[in-house]
Amino acid sequence: MTSTLQPAVAAEVEKRPGRWLALSVLVLAVLLVAVDATVLGLATPYISEDLKPSGTQLLWIGDVYSFVIAGLLVSMGSLGDRIGRKKLLLVGATAFGLISVLNAYATTPEMMILARALLGVAGATLMPATLALIRNIFHDPRERSLAIGIWGATASAGTAVGPVVGGFLLEHFWWGSVFLINLPVMVVLVLVGIKLLPESKSPSHGPWDLISVTLSLVGVIGVVYAVKEAAAHGPSGAVFATGLLGVAALVWFVRRQLTLPAPLLDVRLFRHRGFSGAVLADLFTVLGLSGLVFFLSQYLQLVQGRGPFEAGLAEIPAAVGAVAAGLVAGRYARRFSVRVVVSGGLAAVGLALGTLTVLGQSTGYPVLGAALLVVGIGAGFSFTVTADVILSTVPKDQAGAASAVSETAYELGAALGIALLGSVVTGVYAGFTGPAGTPAAAHDSLGGAVEAAASLPAPAAEAMLNAARESFVDGLALASGAGAVVLLATAVAAWFLLRGQKLEA
Repeated sequence: MTSTLQPAVAAEVEKRPGRWLALSVLVLAVLLVAVDATVLGLATPYISEDLKPSGTQLLWIGDVYSFVIAGLLVSMGSLGDRIGRKKLLLVGATAFGLISVLNAYATTPEMMILARALLGVAGATLMPATLALIRNIFHDPRERSLAIGIWGATASAGTAVGPVVGGFLLEHFWWGSVFLINLPVMVVLVLVGIKLLPESKSPSHGPWDLISVTLSLVGVIGVVYAVKEAAAHGPSGAVFATGLLGVAALVWFVRRQLTLPAPLLDVRLFRHRGFSGAVLADLFTVLGLSGLVFFLSQYLQLVQGRGPFEAGLAEIPAAVGAVAAGLVAGRYARRFSVRVVVSGGLAAVGLALGTLTVLGQSTGYPVLGAALLVVGIGAGFSFTVTADVILSTVPKDQAGAASAVSETAYELGAALGIALLGSVVTGVYAGFTGPAGTPAAAHDSLGGAVEAAASLPAPAAEAMLNAARESFVDGLALASGAGAVVLLATAVAAWFLLRGQKLEA
């Protein structure tokens, strides 16, 4: 339970301010991922107009990154435990920046989907490495809670910075420019990280088991793909077979981990009620929020007519709330209890989503801004405390794998949420009734309708766009209602699963 290269270094880092400088490098990696996630949402209408993806391809562009990253996170977290978390972080950050260039210059929907998939491979190295390094750098529990709060606050700040910077770029340059902002962040991270980050790895782990890596990837992608396709197109023999293959791979993965002397993931960790409760809370929270997160930019731009920069500014309240809550979450969890803070935060998010069920084309910003602020506060409290619970319940030498489980919950929740709640939005939208002569492409996506309107006479174009926007808003409101139900149910479950759970004093 010690880290090679670290007994002396870790002790020294604990005594001097160098650990906080190291944290500044780790949060740069978080910023890299957060900014990328938000700019994709802003760029979606432009990608839709330029690359002309179908509705299904547009969903793949949105969720293939999550599919791949969810399938590889555990493997990459375990790899970092073996070869060194610093090494994995720096290699992954370099790859993330370079592959972002491929995203920027994609010329077809298929190329964009491939670029997002490759970015998922690189992204799978970043988040587990950052949390694992925090676990190994910060030995004092209260300092670690604050570090996790700063880590989470930076992710939230990235969701605010990304839309604003991305919106500015979209108004002045082509859509691919939003992916190029990863490059300067990557350069700073790598150059500074080489100097400031201490290396840490576990000496007790054996070789990296490639069979387990394959099983994890096939299992997660198979299950998520089956759910996505069933939600979008209904069940079929091929979908059932894919889902069955995924389940079989995951069962084999678990059985193999129980027999390996050095598993990728110690699945016995899930016997700890606090660990399992925190992971499940993360998964279902992200699932419930994904419909709003993925389609909010389209609502602000294509329905309410805001420019990309203004749309980015409109989303800031969520990030402000999350930053504020994340910085004090650990303190409140120690004062009131873990389950009070987590369940209370989730309930607040659920109630805020519930208010969006009355969303309309002309809903005033005060209503939307207030709802986003509450969503940010509730999510900031919940995510920060669950991350602390997950890290504090495992030994340091398993920090990478445990962090990967936490991040897998986020990504799997996002993939499932976009697949399920995204299918709700697109399903309702596709059923709109336009005037005679409405092109079939207008039913694929709202971006397609905006493009199709340019070829219609003004009265027909206005009628079609109004019908399309109304259906899109109806779908988003329905998805928000479904998300509210998921969040409120998760709040109740967390209340029982996290009973008696405490953060280290």
